[in-house]
Formats: sequence, structure tokens, C-alpha cells
Amino acid sequence: MKLSERLQAAQAKAEATAAPTDTQVPTPASVPATAASFISLATPATASVVPPAPTNLAARFDESIPKPVRQDVSGTGSVLQIPAVQQEAFRPKTQQPVDVFAALKERAATALFEHLGARFNDSTLTERELRSTAREELSRIIDAEQVPLTAEERTRLVADVADDVLGYGPLQRLLDDPAVTEIMVNRMDQIYVERKGKLTLTESRFSSEEHLRKVIERIVSKVGRRIDESSPLVDARLEDGSRVNAVIPPLAVGGSSLTIRKFSKTPLTVRNLIDFGTLTPEMAELLNACVKAKLNIIVSGGTGTGKTTLLNVLSSFLPHDERIVTIEDAVELQIQQEHVVRLESRPPNTEGKGEVSIRELLRNSLRMRPDRIVVGEVRGGESLDMLQAMNTGHDGSLSTVHSNSPRDAIARLETLVLMAGMDLPLRAIREQIASAVNLIIQISRLRDGTRRITHVTEVQGMEGDIVTLQDAFVFDYSAGVDQHGRFLGAPIPTGIRPRFIDRFEDMGIYVSPGVFGAAAAVSGRA
Repeated sequence: MKLSERLQAAQAKAEATAAPTDTQVPTPASVPATAASFISLATPATASVVPPAPTNLAARFDESIPKPVRQDVSGTGSVLQIPAVQQEAFRPKTQQPVDVFAALKERAATALFEHLGARFNDSTLTERELRSTAREELSRIIDAEQVPLTAEERTRLVADVADDVLGYGPLQRLLDDPAVTEIMVNRMDQIYVERKGKLTLTESRFSSEEHLRKVIERIVSKVGRRIDESSPLVDARLEDGSRVNAVIPPLAVGGSSLTIRKFSKTPLTVRNLIDFGTLTPEMAELLNACVKAKLNIIVSGGTGTGKTTLLNVLSSFLPHDERIVTIEDAVELQIQQEHVVRLESRPPNTEGKGEVSIRELLRNSLRMRPDRIVVGEVRGGESLDMLQAMNTGHDGSLSTVHSNSPRDAIARLETLVLMAGMDLPLRAIREQIASAVNLIIQISRLRDGTRRITHVTEVQGMEGDIVTLQDAFVFDYSAGVDQHGRFLGAPIPTGIRPRFIDRFEDMGIYVSPGVFGAAAAVSGRA
């Protein structure tokens, strides 16, 4: 048979076994029993005519509109099946349901304000009593709404309204979480937290920019500060001493920003820092002796490294029979001694008047008969007044400074002294620093998120025009990291005996010889 004849025969055979025409509907008898039962359910009694499938697949399936699916059940025909999911797409669209929970929460908060009224400002009520009263009133308001709620939804509603009315909204749960050390609100719908040195994005959100602004105003108003378009940034603190910084538009372009650095409700102790690996028992013994011997100490470190926490721990070594004066921009130190006077700077008012700076407070503190002066942080011309106080009989002063190493701390102090406006020669400034500062403690936040003391450095004096430094402890990075990326090293002694040990002996302060690890110097340890 010729090739053309074979092609014609094949074409005729294909036409004979082709699918039925579009006017034919397959019956259950023409398919297997299982398929027949399926068709009887999928096809109504009076089946409609099914048009032939177009060859253009793009015209047959539109991504935006679900289409009926054509399935070939028997291999000899096709049936029309519309699953329930696709049937839903053909129903008329209705208006989106209103968020009943959010609306109920808003009504409950409004009713709570109306019912309690002036009791929110009642000074005779403690915070606990006010919260208890508000929760009882909220329960009655929710009952009056007669909205069916599960026990979980009811508990959540009461907690959310109480946080919005009496607390700090979605931040309240983060503030109550002891694992959170810092809260960073970039905008009303983006809140990050720091846990164990790592930043994570939370699911907490503010309902609007106005909601965030109300929380910021509630925080700053409690400490006598203000924030508005004319004064769009502010430093404040919470009741527990946590540090707060807020920036609002027009300075914050993407929306109001809020940063809260939390402090532990229970101040950290030396034992806590030893357990964290921040310092070693030998280092703690040395620092205790340095504070009791009235050495002038500077804690150096970058932002968020734990300078204030370390300063709190050092202040715990202060004798209880001495008068302590603390000076800060915003009160953060948690001094445990009883004989303490806390001073806080004040920003200018709306007219640009009434400012009281750290420098003025430091000068005034010299007339308050202090045994110890503790300055939260020096960041300007007050550093000159602090150095002069250290050099004029106020030994044992403590302070912090932003820098990345002990040598950088000396250079930073030089720069800050120049900011005082005095035209002093550089050598005179360095001599002031060398004679005033006895010890620099460098604390750093390592890349594994931990905070470690990396240097304990003695300021020995001057050699020519250079301030000479000598390390007593340094951090040993040679131990490497574990499987979790945590540094295995620790601060180790250099084996060099500091010169201020003679001062310890004169004052009868004992330090065990093993503290300085003469047999364990950094280079060539035995």
C-alpha cells in the first residue's frame, strides 16, 4: 500500500474513534461503574450542552477568574464538573465583614473612659488598684455588649483594652517580658525587639500613627517632658528607669519612632555578670578593691554594650557610709546605697529657657559635700569639670564615655575637654587626664551578641606627650567559638602587676596574688 493510502486509512480510523460531538452527552452506561456514579452526582438530570474546548489555552483559562474544569472520565468524552471551591467564585460578591473584635475593643475603651472619668487621675489609687478597678468595669461593659465571646477572646479583649487605657498599648506585653532587653518601634506597624543580643521582628502593631503618638505622649508626660512639632525629639524614662528616646515627624519621615532600652527590675549583681561571662571572679575581686581604694574609674564602650549596667555593678562596691551624688541626663542608675542624692538635667522649655545642663549640676555637686560623684555619661564640656573634681580631692569618682578601646577613650576625653570652650594646650589636657583617671574598663558587645569586658587598663602617667597605658586584663579570642557561634574565650590577666597595688597596701585592702596570674601572661603562657 502506498504511503498516501496508508495516511488516508489512518485518518479515517481516527475519525471513527473520535470523541462524540458537542451535542452528545455520555451516559453512565458508556463508562465504568465507578465513573458512572461520579457522573450521576456531578451532572444534573437535564444536562446542558457542553461546547467544545477551544484550542487556545490562554482563552480557555483566565488566571483572575476560576473556570469550570473539563475532565475526561472515560477517554471517550468529557463532562463538566464545578467543584464547591469554584462554585463559590461564581456567587455574587458581598461587602467585606467589619472587624467585630476591633470595633468592640474601641467601644469598650470609650465606655471605660466615660465610666471611670476622673478616677484615672486619682492620686490615692495605686497602679495595681486602678488596674483592678478598670478590669472589673471592663467586665461589666463587655457583659452589657452581649457579644458572644470565647473565654480566650474575652481575656484578650480585657488585656488589650487595659493596656491601651492604662499601659502602653502593644508595647506593654513586651515591657513585661523579662527576656526582652530593648524595644525598637520603627513605625506604627513595625516593632523590633532584642532578645539575648539578637534582633527579631514582632507581631505587635499599633492600630494607627495616632495610637503610637498617644503612647509616646503618655510616656514623656509622666517625667515632665514634652514632644510636639516644635520639639520633635525627646529623651525620657519609664517608672522602672528604662531609657526612652522618641522622634516624631517632621524629623522622623516614615512615622514616629520610639526606642526603649529596658533595665531589669532587679538590678544585676556581680554574680550575674560572672554567670553571663562578662567578667571573671578574679576581675571582680580586682574591681571591688579598686572602688574601695577610691580609684577614679572610667567605663568605656560603644552604644548598647552595657556601660550603665556595669556602672551599676561597680556602684554596688561603694561603702554604705559614704555620701554619693549621681548626675545623669535621665535617671537610669540603680544605686543600692541609702545615702544617695540623684540629680537629673532639664531641657529648655518652649521659650528656650530653664535649661539645666550636666555641667551645671556637676559644678553644683561640688558644694554638696560628696564622697563620691557618679556621672552617668560625659559627652561634652562637663568632662573638664569632672577631671578637675577628680584632681581636687573627690577621689573614687565613676563615669562612662563612648569609645571603642582604652586608647580611644583617652582621645575621646581630650576632644570632650576641648568642647568646654577653653583654649587649653593639648599637653595640659593630657596631663589632667593622666593624673585624674586611674583605671579604664572597656566593655564590648561581640558579634555573638554577648557583652564582655575586653580590657582592664591602668593609666600610668605621661611619657613625653603620650599618656601611657598598661593592660591588667585582656579578652582572649584564641579559644574560638562553639557550635552556636558563641565565643569560648574569657578575660585573662596579663601577668603584669599594676602600680596601684601599692595604694591597696597603704589602705589595708587585700587582693590575692593569683588575681594577676603571673604565670599566665598573654604572651608565652606557661
